[in-house]
Amino acid sequence: MLPLSLYIHIPWCLKKCPYCDFNSHAVKNQLPETHYIDSLLADLARDIERYKITRPLQSIFIGGGTPSLFSPEALNRLLRGVEQQLNFIADIEITLEANPGTFEFQKFAEFKAIGINRLSIGVQSFDDTLLAKLGRVHSGNEAIAAAEMAHKVGFDNFNLDLMFGLPNATLAHSENDVRTAISLRPTHFSFYQLTLEPNTYFYRYPPVLLSDELIFKTQQHCQQILAEHNYAQYEVSAYSLAGKQCRHNLNYWQFGDYLGIGAGAHGKLSLKLPAKIIRTQKPKHPDQYRQFSELDFIENVIEAIDVPLEFLMNQLRLKQGFNLSHYSLITGLGSTTLEPALSECVKTGLLVKYKNVYRCTDHGWNFLDDILQKFLP
Repeated sequence: MLPLSLYIHIPWCLKKCPYCDFNSHAVKNQLPETHYIDSLLADLARDIERYKITRPLQSIFIGGGTPSLFSPEALNRLLRGVEQQLNFIADIEITLEANPGTFEFQKFAEFKAIGINRLSIGVQSFDDTLLAKLGRVHSGNEAIAAAEMAHKVGFDNFNLDLMFGLPNATLAHSENDVRTAISLRPTHFSFYQLTLEPNTYFYRYPPVLLSDELIFKTQQHCQQILAEHNYAQYEVSAYSLAGKQCRHNLNYWQFGDYLGIGAGAHGKLSLKLPAKIIRTQKPKHPDQYRQFSELDFIENVIEAIDVPLEFLMNQLRLKQGFNLSHYSLITGLGSTTLEPALSECVKTGLLVKYKNVYRCTDHGWNFLDDILQKFLP
């Protein structure tokens, strides 16, 4: 009985950001809340029936897009509809992604009242000039107000997204962003570098990026500040206070199971170990999604020979590493399937073994791709 999570994708936002490669669409007319939630609940029912799901949910993550554009009433109908189909564990974590625009943070109290107990607020920066370059529709002051509002209405667990390596940013810009964010007392940070992803405006018309040396110096400097304020790095781009790691994302990185509903949503389920571990994907465009049939549903079985690499691609993102017992439990494979690459990585200093736990060394942490290449089938 592996832990089970649910990812729900709501693909609309006010404006498509030039760096964003997520499946998102700028709102053109009125949001189709009723029809889309009908589709989400029907999608979940099909997955439950198809895969005979009986496990309770340990976490729900509502992402996008900007799902906080949906009304609290619509999100309440969504959550109650999910709860009718699957049991929730007593302390389920329910996260909603939100942007700091005034229109959205005024709804925070209502989000809390319907059972959402964690927010992920897309700040990116507190500098208005940098925000404009990123195409964001909020100001630095609105971002501060959103975090203050989250505290005021009772959210004792929320994440702030911050980016570094932004065009024309200095080390001082990033330090100010991090220190301002820390002053707002979030429990969690997502702190990640701007990258130019295919199929984005920035990829087609790239801005002038900072040098690799300045980016790395900025990252190290800001990581030190976070550590000094007790935000421990537990994943490549995630930092949290003690006990406040994102449980939903931890389940991803530990190769746990999750259902994915919504336009373009992905899922991963272990139906039979190791022979039938599958990944699923729903149609990407919202119009296609709302009327999709079995013909549009994608299901791929992860071949047993690929499972070790799939496991490590996720697990090695975590600072804590992994042990062989967990590997066997979660994949159904014996530890010998990781050899000889595992021993080679230890020998060359990319991984270290301590009390039966394998984790990246400081050197290996910066060369994850080199490690993973050794586990290619």
